[in-house]
Amino acid sequence: MKAIVQSGYGAPDEVLALRDVEQPPVGHNQVLVRVAASAVAGDDWHLMRGWPWVARLATGLRRPRHPVPGREVAGQVEAVGAGVTGLRPGDQVFGWAAGALAQYAAADENALAPLPVGLTPEEAAVTPISALTALQALRDVGRTRPGDRVLVIGASGGVGSFAVQIAVALGARVTGVASAGNHDLVRSLGAERAIDYTGDDPAGHGPYEVIVDLVGVQPLRRLARALAPDGTLVMVAGSGGRVLKGTQRFLAGLVMSPFIRGRMRPLIHQDRREDLDAVISMIAAGSVRPVLSATYPLEGVVEAIRHFAAGHARGKVAITI
Repeated sequence: MKAIVQSGYGAPDEVLALRDVEQPPVGHNQVLVRVAASAVAGDDWHLMRGWPWVARLATGLRRPRHPVPGREVAGQVEAVGAGVTGLRPGDQVFGWAAGALAQYAAADENALAPLPVGLTPEEAAVTPISALTALQALRDVGRTRPGDRVLVIGASGGVGSFAVQIAVALGARVTGVASAGNHDLVRSLGAERAIDYTGDDPAGHGPYEVIVDLVGVQPLRRLARALAPDGTLVMVAGSGGRVLKGTQRFLAGLVMSPFIRGRMRPLIHQDRREDLDAVISMIAAGSVRPVLSATYPLEGVVEAIRHFAAGHARGKVAITI
């Protein structure tokens, strides 16, 4: 099969190549998916370079242990393992699978769900991980309730576009932080207000019961001033150096948390099928829909990552295979 292979760490155009590789083996409880679409995200730029360096303890010190990148997938079931009971060849599915930037990918049965009615494979492929991240940030860590005032920093991005919609679906009143050119998009997703990250101080529009920080550049003390007395800052991303990247921001937030009027908590994302089912229900209800910025062919993955790195993406970028 054809697949994108990462030979080491560095700039995407230096370490990524389209190659012929063997199809992945299918385990007892696994499914082989003929991939119709996958996705790339902003963090792929950093991960290709091996940033933060501390992450290499898990991914591989000199080169990735799993050379085919990509995690989000939509496609058709090609074959199933002997222990699979809920899926069969021909089913249209989406979810997460290691090595999704390829013509075929193997996934656990519980990592896949039926393709939502009304979504194209490209729209489905950009949904699972970003939507689950947004849902867990708002519902589980932020404990968002109806009537809460929610601030989403990075509201026009891949996770942010889902966060705005999910917060509205949970009954919150949303303010989105984005560039001025993306304010119409943020409002169309349900935000009551959109403010410019280049000059507007979010603290001036608070207080907020929940702040979801998807960018990690605003000073923590400034965000603390924007919290309601019982509010929660959910730290999903963090800027920083090549060694630790956002980890030091998360640690700083945990240290500061006892001394502010609200709470600062990092999000530890989990791939959970029950959460994917919750997102599917929101899609079926019409309250959530993926924002697709652009599509690229499999051989255009490097260009797709550059598209993100240049700051052009609204929502997410799909890879058609």
